[in-house]
Amino acid sequence: MMKTLFRTLCVCVLFSVHLSVRAQVPLLNSYPTASATIFLDFDGHTVANTSWNYAGPIVCGASGMTSPQIIEIFNRVAEDYRPFNINITTDSTKFLSAPLLKRMRVVITTSSSWYGSAGGVAFTGSFVWGDDSPCFVFSALLNNNVKFIAEAASHEAGHTLGMYHQALYDVNCNKISDYYAGQGTGEIGWAPIMGVGYYQNFTLWNNGPNSYGCNNYQSDLDIISSAANGFGYRTDDHDNEFATASLSVLTVNQFEATGVIEKNTDQDMFRFIIPTRGQFKLDAVPYNVGTGNAGSDLDMQVTLYDQDQNVLNVYNPGTLLSSVVDTTLNGGDYYLRVEGKGNLYAPAYASLGSYSLLGSFNGGIPLPLHHLNLEGVKMGNAAKLNWTIEADETVAQQILEVSTDGRNFVQLIEPAPSARSYTYSPAPDEAAQYRLFVTFDNGQQYYSNIATIRETPPAARPKLVSNLIHTNTISVNSPGKFDYAIIDMSGRMIRQGHLNNGINNVDANAMMPGMYMIQFTGNGEQWTDKLLRQ
Repeated sequence: MMKTLFRTLCVCVLFSVHLSVRAQVPLLNSYPTASATIFLDFDGHTVANTSWNYAGPIVCGASGMTSPQIIEIFNRVAEDYRPFNINITTDSTKFLSAPLLKRMRVVITTSSSWYGSAGGVAFTGSFVWGDDSPCFVFSALLNNNVKFIAEAASHEAGHTLGMYHQALYDVNCNKISDYYAGQGTGEIGWAPIMGVGYYQNFTLWNNGPNSYGCNNYQSDLDIISSAANGFGYRTDDHDNEFATASLSVLTVNQFEATGVIEKNTDQDMFRFIIPTRGQFKLDAVPYNVGTGNAGSDLDMQVTLYDQDQNVLNVYNPGTLLSSVVDTTLNGGDYYLRVEGKGNLYAPAYASLGSYSLLGSFNGGIPLPLHHLNLEGVKMGNAAKLNWTIEADETVAQQILEVSTDGRNFVQLIEPAPSARSYTYSPAPDEAAQYRLFVTFDNGQQYYSNIATIRETPPAARPKLVSNLIHTNTISVNSPGKFDYAIIDMSGRMIRQGHLNNGINNVDANAMMPGMYMIQFTGNGEQWTDKLLRQ
């Protein structure tokens, strides 16, 4: 077997730091029952009799990290691998007791002169070699930055599991970089772990082109969980169905629950019971190591259902990874569905990881208010809020509030007491949530449910069954009658015709290998996709 050396992104080093004091390494395990193990080795190691030792033993000094820094690095790496049946550990005894073909040592060290300037280095696929060839992360060359070291550790371990780099290409298939640095800013700014994740908060496994070509798509999740590596995913901890939802019992008007979204098809269901009418609040928070959900791998969406399994609301603040529910509920059974979603920058593909729920109930709301409901719809560039109030008392004041972060609400407008709708134009691309605060003439005050204005679903359109064409047929799945045109990259039309409802087979026999565009037209709209004739 040819063993090829892959280097990670070389980080520019302004100065070297050499710490002689060795921290006491805390013994930590992310999933101690798993036999497959990735060992984060912080306290130095001499590498001998492995595939690295073409010039004799390699003596590696300690990482130079303090105990709190070690804990944060461990937690970040553990969350990256949380969906899988593998134990991330700092305990050498766990590593040494793991099967030889299911273990990897990640040596985090200040010693890099034997290799050169790089953030880290690994043999691709070496997790299953059985010769204890480790991978390396060079802490001093990463300026002892905890975030950088954790990203490099997950990245290098990923190489040993069989993954190459997630690369970046332009629309013409020209490689821009071997390392895709992602996109966006803030809490949801995203990058692939197997690209370069140093500079984004939300770093995930990815399904994208690797460094060997724009059409060489690499599904990180499939590689990690493959039979070749031998450990797969964790067992699902909460069922997906209403009938088998996990019961969360209110104790002193609160409940807590935790879970893991292991796969992008996983939806964790919870049931809870409200004893009487009152205000229900829920904080749904992905695992994190600090403010702004630092180190999280899960963008949470929470859906609230009534006892008849009707959707009451969907909670997913666009600029946050966490979600907040704040609404008034009548007594009865309710359900919560927790799942991972994508956002403006990140695909939903690997929005996976652990989370916690904290629900609270404040009862005793008087019954004269029978119904208070807020809804929002999009009308072109405008947002229209409509609400219904059914009560025995008279509305004295109502305040419409808005939040752009899902947590902090501010006054948008104070409509007249008789008003039941409001239309305005929010800022472009503003992801907003709304609630109504109502005061009645008897002094009682209530909040409505939180409403989100969602974009109108895109029109149904034809789609390629695959954009990689290996035969003389292009298969198109069409929802109705549309026209199509195939155009080469010089702008010359190659073929045109009509599509009917269902699967349509378009003749590609006369098309030479290369990149093409296919345009679909109908219902006053046009869509363009790329395809590759191989």
